[in-house]
Order: sequence, then structure tokens, then C-alpha cells
Amino acid sequence: MTTRTVAIVGAESTGKSTLAEGLADHFGTFWVPEYLREFVEVQQRTPHEEDQYPIACEQVAREDAAAGHCTGWLFCDTTPMMTAIYSAHYFGRVDAPLAALAARRRYAFTVVTAPDGPWIADGLQRESAAVRQQIHQQVLDALAARQSAFVLVRGTLSERIDQVARALLAQASGIDQMPFK
Repeated sequence: MTTRTVAIVGAESTGKSTLAEGLADHFGTFWVPEYLREFVEVQQRTPHEEDQYPIACEQVAREDAAAGHCTGWLFCDTTPMMTAIYSAHYFGRVDAPLAALAARRRYAFTVVTAPDGPWIADGLQRESAAVRQQIHQQVLDALAARQSAFVLVRGTLSERIDQVARALLAQASGIDQMPFK
């Protein structure tokens, strides 16, 4: 079996990291943490506009490195598309290299985490529950513009893992992924 990457995307404070780690445990495989979190911790600041493309490139490099060590599913906590969405939100634009990277990077499967839990502040990385709602809609809009199928997961961690597991099984069986509503 070859490695199949699963993009886990969503707004801030929607459980992407927890879900990625939980799915890796459930399937006995690997996950790639969000590099942005490490960047913020090491730099002790939020990224500037000129940091966006290098952050996305490092995320992709870590995904590619992990893919070389596993077979089956690889769960990726964020994507260049998310970096581009946040770049547009905070800086009013997406530079050409980041836009190109986001456009060409593809995943075998996409999971969107719903903003259905409480918003929790997380130091420098999170802004507000209102921004979370705005970004959630931008994620859905970006996926629609790309005509990318996705599964929207809601509920507790175990419910989300079950939703993704069912969707991955359906995809492996040749059934098209459809958004859960």
C-alpha cells in the first residue's frame, strides 16, 4: 500500500491537531503536526507576511519526509491552502509563490473540522471566536472553488474519528467522498 495523505483543515481552535493525532493512533500510522505552532513557539511571535511561504514550504517538506516513512494513511495537520487563507485574512493578499504552492498541493482526502466546540485562546496563535467563524467559511469557499470533495466532521473526538474512518473506508471501497452536512 502506498502512502495516502489526508489533509485536516479548519479554522483556529477546531481540533485539527487533536484529530490528526487521534486518527494516527486509531490507524496505527503517522501524523504531521502543524509547523506554524513550532514557528510561533520558537520565534515567540506571530508570523509576518514574508514568513508565510517559508512556513508552508516547511510544512510540505515535513509531510514529504513523513510520507517516506509510512504506508497507508498520513494525517497532515494543516496545508498550504490554510496558510494562504490566513495570509489573505491577515495581510490582505497571498503572494504568488504561496498561491502557486497552495494550488498545486493535493491530498488524497480532505477533512474539515467544524467550529462546534468552545473557542479556546492559545497564546499568540488564536484571535477570536468571530475570526474562527470567518475562517471556517473561507475554508469551505476555498474548497468549493477548487471543486475539492471533503468531509465535514463534528462532535467529540471519538465521533470525529468515527466519521473520518467511515469516510476513508468508503473512499477505499471506491465510493466518492461527499461532504457530511
